[in-house]
Amino acid sequence: MNEQKRAGFVTIIGRPNVGKSTLMNHFIGMKLAITSRKPQTTRKRMQTVYTSDEGQIVFLDTPGIHKAANALGEYMDKAAIKTIEEVDCVLWLVEPTTFIGAGEKYIAETLEKANVPVILVINKIDTVKKHMIPDVIEAYKGLLPFEEIIPVSAKHSTNKDELLHAIFQRLPYGEPFYDEDTVTDETERNIVSELIREQALRNLSEEVPHGIAVEIESMKDKGNTCHIEATIYCERNSHKGIVIGKGGAMLKKIGTGARLEAEKLLDRKVNLQLWVKVRKDWRNDEKQMRVFGYNKKDNQ
Repeated sequence: MNEQKRAGFVTIIGRPNVGKSTLMNHFIGMKLAITSRKPQTTRKRMQTVYTSDEGQIVFLDTPGIHKAANALGEYMDKAAIKTIEEVDCVLWLVEPTTFIGAGEKYIAETLEKANVPVILVINKIDTVKKHMIPDVIEAYKGLLPFEEIIPVSAKHSTNKDELLHAIFQRLPYGEPFYDEDTVTDETERNIVSELIREQALRNLSEEVPHGIAVEIESMKDKGNTCHIEATIYCERNSHKGIVIGKGGAMLKKIGTGARLEAEKLLDRKVNLQLWVKVRKDWRNDEKQMRVFGYNKKDNQ
């Protein structure tokens, strides 16, 4: 056993849209998890790897814990809660407010049952005045016996090093699980499909983007260009027209944004072709969910 370095698994949990994916992206220094202002952006658990002189942290980014409205929502909620049982430390992200709602109380009750160290991370401190932070800390103190309470700004990397050091102190000594060049166990295909869905989330309004799934049909390198064909699935015929847009304008906008992000990820030119199809009410159809990679058995 390596008694100089530490290695372990850490899950990032919290309500939807508190900045979990943004924090994880900043830890590893590159964009792998998609982000948007819309709740429930993250649907599946994503695993990323941070390696430094102190050791190695395997981060598990999870869907936001929320009251499920459909079968997909139940899948997401169970995926988030299940990871708590599998890690060495939990980061619970909250926003800088003294109001503790039912969602936060539900998370606190869930964590109270788990025998795992919890670090409370108050995110988005750049959005409030500094004198408000002590009141937020005081409001949360009584909920759980936290290992530490650390205010951060994931967006600006404020207190990032302090948080990383606090995490390492809660991990066991041991050898790394991955080599130092590994940053994720996700395939490029899966990440690209999420980048396309991210652009749909950012550009579409109301209910439409939440009913979208993306499937990569093919992904092949030819010369110095990666040629990608993908299908965007939505739940209603009326949604299909919205995704395509007048004269194909919306689909072009989604495709352009996704292509630029894919080129950053793959570090080469990308030729992206998109199609739009309808799979009615797929979020309540377990068979269709499995096709898109949301298998309820994974959470059992």
